[in-house]
Amino acid sequence: MIANVLYLFALAILSPWILYRRLRHDRYRLGWQTKLFGLSANHASRLRESDRCIWLHAVSVGEVNLLGGIIDRLNALDPDLEIAISSSTDSGYQLAVQRFGDQRVFFCPLDFTWAVRRTLRNLKPAALVLAELELWPNLIRIAKQQDVKTIVINGRLSDRSAAGYQRFGFLTQSIFQSLDQVECQDDASAKNFIACGTPAARVSISGSLKFDDAPHTRDCVEVHSRARWAGVDPWHAVWVVGSTQEGEEQMAIDIYRHLRQSHQELRLVLVPRHPERFDRVAKLIASAGLISHRRSVDASLNDVSWDPDRVILVDTIGELRHWWGVGHIATVGGSFGDRGGQNMLEPAGYGSAISFGPNTRNFADITRRLLDAHGAVRVHDIDQLQAFVERCLTDVPAADALGRSAKSVVEQHRGATDRTVTAIANLIGLPATPKCQAA
Repeated sequence: MIANVLYLFALAILSPWILYRRLRHDRYRLGWQTKLFGLSANHASRLRESDRCIWLHAVSVGEVNLLGGIIDRLNALDPDLEIAISSSTDSGYQLAVQRFGDQRVFFCPLDFTWAVRRTLRNLKPAALVLAELELWPNLIRIAKQQDVKTIVINGRLSDRSAAGYQRFGFLTQSIFQSLDQVECQDDASAKNFIACGTPAARVSISGSLKFDDAPHTRDCVEVHSRARWAGVDPWHAVWVVGSTQEGEEQMAIDIYRHLRQSHQELRLVLVPRHPERFDRVAKLIASAGLISHRRSVDASLNDVSWDPDRVILVDTIGELRHWWGVGHIATVGGSFGDRGGQNMLEPAGYGSAISFGPNTRNFADITRRLLDAHGAVRVHDIDQLQAFVERCLTDVPAADALGRSAKSVVEQHRGATDRTVTAIANLIGLPATPKCQAA
């Protein structure tokens, strides 16, 4: 009850900001009934047709991208198992629908007791599977009351977050104690979950699903079709700057304008992180005297040439993974401000020469592995980033070696999906091998 009051108070405080974002950026228009009141019986009946169901929750785009292998393997173990997938954001929901179909996807309810109870009552899942770290008090408490097993997969808990949870341990410890299983990305996260209250016997290290989700090769239709659309020629050196935040696009544009004077082969692809910033980035490109070629304008148009004054602006959701494969030079955004970085394993899987900024706390273990293996370069400002890109252009063998090392790191650490699926199967009593294979 106290949590409900706090949530309502927070919602009232944030309502002007939410209304502004809805009107200005067209956010928060989808799924508000499910978010506020929970999953209806009619909607739940479309999500599950059999007696066996699990609820898999992925917060946004990054988490949704990790689910494909998990879902495929679970369905192989039991084809009759229904998997309902929820997301919290518009972009995450849209990508989940695109990848898994709208008959499987719904918006996660807000953590009000009535919304959570209604969702669990109507969906009747055998297990609640939470990707990374989405620990809501009412959701986990009510799931336990209704005998729904709760497991965190790809668990990531930084020292900073763990310290915050422990500071309010009188409120949060019961949440961590209620988790039935936690599959962590690394040893540090495992220790932090235990320190926050999860019994050590329920905590395991399965590795990061992001390694398994990383691409294997550029030789695929998804990459080739985008390269054709962009007009990439074999002599081009394509620099992809992805998952960018405020200020990072301007930095990339300034570097591009400077380097292209002496490197006519250089081309730039910008992929902002948030849809509401697409128009703003287009204006930045125009103000620099360049032409923005927006992916959303006509994704089916195949260009035959790429004007050096043109910058590709990927203003669509869920495509960054394939655009990393179009370029051989990659800069991972979200790392020059205070966001904590974004996933650098997708360009690593392609064997790109990777750089990122000084703040990568969200991917500390992955960053360390790449840097230790000489598979990436950390830069601290615009001058260092420009020097990195210029070296990739002037010393191609060094750039290729950087990419090979990055790809090697990815290949060495694959396998988390199998370990994670085994943990889920053990928790809800699925067979150890696919039914068709066992037969």
